[in-house]
Amino acid sequence: MNPLPKRVGPFVVLAVMLTGLCWPAVAAAQSWSLTKEQRQAFLRYYAPLIFKRANANDGRHGYDWLTNFDFDQDGDFSNNKLHWKQIPQYVDASRAGPSAFDRWRIRPTLYTSLIEYMDGGKNLILVYHLYHALDKNAAGDYQLHDWERVELQVKNVVGNPGSGESVAYAVVTQHKRNVVRRKGSTDLQFMQTGTGSHLLIWQAEWSDKLLAAHGQELRFVTEPYSFFAGRMATGGKAEADVNNDDGRKKLHIAFVPEDDAAAVAAFNAQPVRYATADALATRYDNGSTANWPAVKRVTYELQDIADILPTHWEQGGYATHWLPSASETFLLESPIVNEAGLAEVSPGLQRFFTKTRDIENEDDREGYPSKKWFFGTFELNDKASDTGGGGSSVFHDRSWSSTVVDSRGQTRASASGYAASTNAYWWQHDYFVHTGVTDSSDGVEQGFWLPGAWYLPANGGFDGRWVQLFDDRPGVESGVR
Repeated sequence: MNPLPKRVGPFVVLAVMLTGLCWPAVAAAQSWSLTKEQRQAFLRYYAPLIFKRANANDGRHGYDWLTNFDFDQDGDFSNNKLHWKQIPQYVDASRAGPSAFDRWRIRPTLYTSLIEYMDGGKNLILVYHLYHALDKNAAGDYQLHDWERVELQVKNVVGNPGSGESVAYAVVTQHKRNVVRRKGSTDLQFMQTGTGSHLLIWQAEWSDKLLAAHGQELRFVTEPYSFFAGRMATGGKAEADVNNDDGRKKLHIAFVPEDDAAAVAAFNAQPVRYATADALATRYDNGSTANWPAVKRVTYELQDIADILPTHWEQGGYATHWLPSASETFLLESPIVNEAGLAEVSPGLQRFFTKTRDIENEDDREGYPSKKWFFGTFELNDKASDTGGGGSSVFHDRSWSSTVVDSRGQTRASASGYAASTNAYWWQHDYFVHTGVTDSSDGVEQGFWLPGAWYLPANGGFDGRWVQLFDDRPGVESGVR
């Protein structure tokens, strides 16, 4: 563990700003902050609409639902995969009434974060992580937790969502590859309502399907929402065209953001409760064709990535959920606080263990603090590949060692002012903002490190990776507040 470094003083930060390492002076002069309610509103407004292909035949009904980390209500993530294999029993038991499963709360969930920064105006990075308690990789092995995310860059924010801002680009995870589509691409299709603009996403089934889309990878839907509205109205085939692929892909479930009443009404979507589980569980496999009347329409809720970060902390009971064989060290300037404002992780140099603890000893993945997208240090790709792979770590590694400069000539350490962080720790507010343009040079990305004290309210910033915005609703069935 590295000793706590000396904090960069205010005069040093001022000097950095004056030498041009921060945003232009005109942007600083226009600095202002969104409210907590507006941040929640942006995350709700741009929450994606997800069409998923199922793999739930042969007694695996329910496997394809999104869920939350504590669906089994035992406060232990290490047995999530083991317990998720009992979802068919949960569904079957729900038909007969009360049982040992009726305390479970599936609550399909996307875990979110919002980064707000000034750079020629106010801009946002919105992240939505789709949580699945079980995955199966191409080698046929079961894995604990699945790690797919949707990311949007929203530019020219002026107030409440829908007031003239625009989506500059979107990124989806596809087997470690980060596939991007920029504003104007026909691969960026949205369901527009009076209270939302929901990017259309297709997700493959959970199981392996070699040489084809598989493993819960995400793709951009390339057909407009009107196509799906027409198919729903006529009861036609449920399928979607997706990026970098020929032919339409089957879909069997639609996951709809619960906070947009118009979207929920359009799909007649329902929350997964014990009482509705049987009706909302698909029993299709990935090769089956469904017509829209048979598609399950399920609502999902938003929660915070920051809800899960304290479980990784070395002093926060990590051993229940994570193994100590991999870790990330962060210099925290401020604590991680819960929705009530109480500190859950202390400031200072803190270590977070990230390797998944699986009670069945079948998995060794790593959690949020180790994901490249958590730092913005992922490498952008224009193309997807059905065969998996991808996702070079060269830029991430060079960022860690501060041996690569951004498009403005700064390294991670020089942008933050923490020279001692090189090869030692991540500063809490290290974040690389992509322009959305791909770069074919290995280890080089187009964009810039957010500089200096960008995250302070006085500078119009907010680092929502560490902040819990949405009420946890412990023990509550999805859709019941």
